[in-house]
Amino acid sequence: MIRPDAPSSPHPASPRAGRAARSTAVLLALDVVLILLFAALGRDTHRHGLDPAGILITASPFLVACLAGWALLSRRLSPARLWPGGVVLWIITVVAGLGIRALFGGGVALSFAIVTLFVLGAFLLVPRAAAALIARRRAARVRP
Repeated sequence: MIRPDAPSSPHPASPRAGRAARSTAVLLALDVVLILLFAALGRDTHRHGLDPAGILITASPFLVACLAGWALLSRRLSPARLWPGGVVLWIITVVAGLGIRALFGGGVALSFAIVTLFVLGAFLLVPRAAAALIARRRAARVRP
């Protein structure tokens, strides 16, 4: 018989583990949103329009690359951490995204590749750096 006051799992998740899982999910969602923003900014700059389907088509190679990077890295590295997981995720997203774009006939001029490298670098790494800084400050407040 199961007692109503008994935990549902023999190993209940710690509050820290739950917070880490939420933080990881938030970073993954933020990566998706920022890649969509990258595509929207590019389409707007080049006057291609901001229709949602066009933005999604433009973003899709980088979204696929980023999500594949998350899946690959989650086994060994944390893609939510700045180093090394976030940096590796950034490189995977840029290189694989440009490769997928080229395979499907999209332009991959050197100037576009450079802009992609720097903009996605900022979009993918700055939130991780901010999260690391916040975590360090929280840890410093907890320690006496």
